[in-house]
Amino acid sequence: MIKTFFIACICFLTCLTSFSQVRSLSDQAEISVLSIGPGTSLNDAFGHSAFRVKDKGLGIDDVYNYGIYDFNTPNFYLKFAQGKLHYLIGRNAYSDFYNSYVYQNRTIQEQVLNLSPAEKQDIYAYLVHNMQPENRAYLYDFFYDNCATKIKDVLLVNVDAKVDFNQPEGFQPQSFRTLIQNQLDANTWGSVGIDLALGSVIDRKATPEEHMFLPKYIYRFFEVATLGPNQQPLVTQDRMVFEKRETETSNNFLFSPFLVFSLLGLLILWITYTDYNKQRRTKILDLIIFSITGLLGVLILLLWFATDHEATAQNYNLLWAFALNLLVIGQVFKQTPKAWFIKYIKFLVIMLCLLSFHWVVGIQVFALALLPLLLALGIRYVFLVWYYSVKREA
Repeated sequence: MIKTFFIACICFLTCLTSFSQVRSLSDQAEISVLSIGPGTSLNDAFGHSAFRVKDKGLGIDDVYNYGIYDFNTPNFYLKFAQGKLHYLIGRNAYSDFYNSYVYQNRTIQEQVLNLSPAEKQDIYAYLVHNMQPENRAYLYDFFYDNCATKIKDVLLVNVDAKVDFNQPEGFQPQSFRTLIQNQLDANTWGSVGIDLALGSVIDRKATPEEHMFLPKYIYRFFEVATLGPNQQPLVTQDRMVFEKRETETSNNFLFSPFLVFSLLGLLILWITYTDYNKQRRTKILDLIIFSITGLLGVLILLLWFATDHEATAQNYNLLWAFALNLLVIGQVFKQTPKAWFIKYIKFLVIMLCLLSFHWVVGIQVFALALLPLLLALGIRYVFLVWYYSVKREA
């Protein structure tokens, strides 16, 4: 007991010492929130948020953000897939931060916060404390613990007055999936991949505060937030630091998901039509269909049950990407399969009907680009039921 108390005292004194080493900000100090607009790649399509600590009196002008990750982390990709990757807080000189995002042609907006000198000092000390090697890492979560939510959390911990996040004008609650897809072009592989990997849990409406997992909603909610019983505005000054330059965007439709899946769907339909006219079955097509849908089903199951990602749970893409398809491939090679295999294919048709029901009633929204492929799969399965039934009767 004495040993435990002694260790606790040492930890407390260590933290106290680290905070005491933080420089005292002058009366000229400002703390602001920087909101960065979307970039061109998938990993920066959702924007970015950071704190700026500026003090002309002390010559401080630094940016702190919670969006750093280390590619040299052991088993980086495995940890990312498992939802066990730790992100880090980073610190940059404001000039470097600014130049980087100007070079990337991404909008930068700044909101100066209405804080007392003590609150500014507390936030500054908190950020400096987080920058210590033993405190830098945190377990990243896309929806609940990311670069944007950290801005809100750090503010709430260090501000004495109650912060009211009022709803912006014209605000309409949306589902997590809609909030994500609003940032993306639906006819891109990133958009389709997200709809394929994330389950129905993200199709519920997000609360107003939960919208702040996106940097643009940090900006919108901070813009109208108020402090304390006197309802003082949280933001005293709003500055457009850099506005994105308009550029031409290339639209590579030839390799877009909708066109690719439409061509695959048409190929399946053409082969099925030919098989029907010639009273035959193209085994290689069925082998490919059962193999790919089975492997995708296994991947979805692993994301659901073998990772810590909450957003990959209850994924009804399993209704078409059916993992059990791998176990019945042997029947595909047979000219006349077992009777139960015909029932199994009928079951796959029912699963596709259930998928349609889930989509229509809003239980889960699926990637629209997949629609041509799903229709083709349904028609192929119906053909197989007819073909095998005729063969067994003959």
